[in-house]
Amino acid sequence: MKKIRFVSAEEAVKSVKSGDHVHLSSVASAPRLLIDALCERGRAGELHDVRIHHLHTEGPAPYSGPEFEGIFFHQGFFIGTNVRKNVQAGYSDYIPVFLSETQKLYRSGALPCDVAMIQVCPPDEHGFVSLGTSVDATLAAIECAKTVIAVVNRNVPRAWGQAMIPLDYIDIFVEGDTPLEASKPASPNETEKAIGKYCAELIDDGACLQMGIGAIPNAVLAQLGNHKNLGIHTEMFADGVLDLVKKGVITGSEKVTDKGKIVSTFLLGSQECYDFIDDNPMVTMMDVGYTNDPFIISRNPKMTAINSAVQIDITGQVCADSIGTKFYSGTGGQVDFMYGASRAKDGKAIIAMPSRTTKGLGKIVPAVYEGSGIVSTRSHVHWVVTEFGAVNLYGKSMQERAKLLTSIAHPDDRESLDRAAYERFGPHYHNFSI
Repeated sequence: MKKIRFVSAEEAVKSVKSGDHVHLSSVASAPRLLIDALCERGRAGELHDVRIHHLHTEGPAPYSGPEFEGIFFHQGFFIGTNVRKNVQAGYSDYIPVFLSETQKLYRSGALPCDVAMIQVCPPDEHGFVSLGTSVDATLAAIECAKTVIAVVNRNVPRAWGQAMIPLDYIDIFVEGDTPLEASKPASPNETEKAIGKYCAELIDDGACLQMGIGAIPNAVLAQLGNHKNLGIHTEMFADGVLDLVKKGVITGSEKVTDKGKIVSTFLLGSQECYDFIDDNPMVTMMDVGYTNDPFIISRNPKMTAINSAVQIDITGQVCADSIGTKFYSGTGGQVDFMYGASRAKDGKAIIAMPSRTTKGLGKIVPAVYEGSGIVSTRSHVHWVVTEFGAVNLYGKSMQERAKLLTSIAHPDDRESLDRAAYERFGPHYHNFSI
């Protein structure tokens, strides 16, 4: 087994040079010790024009802000809450990319990777460590980086699958047991519970599920206690899955690929969630190029993907990454799973969202705000769910779509949507029934 020599975080980040591209492991496993040490080098004036890349991360992201202008330039694959303000102000930036292809950016050479900064669990007797909660594009970064720096952290769970890597992949070791970033399960309100109920009614026994984190996924999962033999193939999961595993609802027994396994590429949850994947052969943490490949996704029958939206227009176009010209999140894995689920035998692609924002603005609109990006096209979108019901747009014409979407909009928005459809499609629209 490779002999490990630990150095300080300050010593480790000296391998970063001006002009380098640096990848950070993502979500719950952002390497806090290395981030802090790298920022100190920046404050000391030792670096300039260092590009920093990652998926969404939890915790502070000081490198993305005005303090480090000209020193670091963050170009993320997704916009989280910790960088959103700085992206919108122009200090930080966003690379639009399907989540499935974030790994391809590195492996194809489209994006250089000079230094990969990661976290791993302590090595086992065979000389392997685990990336734990964050495989995503990090495995590709490790494969392509000139230098790999790893924080060996006892709080990183020993996850199976492609999370397992040999010590030989790592060049520099730092020791540090900082806690992983955690997220408490969100409690759904009455609107979200209603959405969860409608979504749950669309989920068949034996279905394979993809859904993210938040109140709506939790509301859906809470409704599935009487279902049978559900499977999980997803980009991420959180605490809501755990109860269904304990109850024997999630078994994966009807999956075609990775039968009996929960497949994911990253996760964000409570400590209980991290403990659940620790040395658990039921959970397989895989490269994002595998979990989010639409053609792999589509192999599992009854694949059911549930995603959300910022806005959806009356023809079925989904805006999910921006609000007007302001970038808000990113493409993420929505298109990967919408397409994959729709290709699957008896699969279902679902967009689930409240009919209105917390500020009372309608989310089903005549047209998305000027400057907004369309993430899922009209052709991708099948089922749409709000607290007022579920409609299937697949095989429906533009006028039929407008009628259907208006029927699940907030009641106070339906008259204006009807009027907008009338203006768009002409007087025959009002004589058209579904």
